[in-house]
Amino acid sequence: MTDTTTKTLPCVLIPMTDRQLLLPNVSIAEVVDHNTDLEGHDGPSWLAGFLEWRGLQLPVISYEGANGQSAVMPGTGRGRVVVLNTIGPSHDRLPFLAIITQGIPSQARLEPEQVQGTEDTSKGPADLMQVDLEGEPVWIPDLEYLENLGLQALDRG
Repeated sequence: MTDTTTKTLPCVLIPMTDRQLLLPNVSIAEVVDHNTDLEGHDGPSWLAGFLEWRGLQLPVISYEGANGQSAVMPGTGRGRVVVLNTIGPSHDRLPFLAIITQGIPSQARLEPEQVQGTEDTSKGPADLMQVDLEGEPVWIPDLEYLENLGLQALDRG
C-alpha cells in the first residue's frame, strides 16, 4: 500500500519591486486595496504610514525600505496592502502589521521538492532566505525583523 497523502503547503507569492516574497497562507490575515491616504508619512523610509484596519492602527512597512533601499509606493491600482499575523513575543501589543506590495499577490501550492535552498546573493536585513521555486528565485521574509520594525513604528506614534 502506498501513502497517498501529500504534504502541500498553501502559500502566497507577493510581488515587490525587485523580488517576490513567499509566505504561507496562515501568515496572512487579509489582502486589501492600497490606500494612498495612509496616515503618518513623516517616519523612517521603511514606514509607509499607518492603516486603519478593523479598529486598529497598523504600521505599514515598505519592504524595499526595510531592506535599505528606497521605499517604492505602487502605481495607482497596482499595489495592495498585505496584513500579516504576528507571532512574536509582542503579539499582544502588535497582533498585525502590514506591508505594501507592488502588484496583486497570487496563490501557490507547494510540494517540498518544488523548493530548493540557494545561496543568498543579495540578502537584505528584511530577508530571511532566498529559495528556488521551480526555477525562479523567491525570498522568505524575516518576519521577526518586520515585527520589530512595526513595534518601533508604534513607539514613534
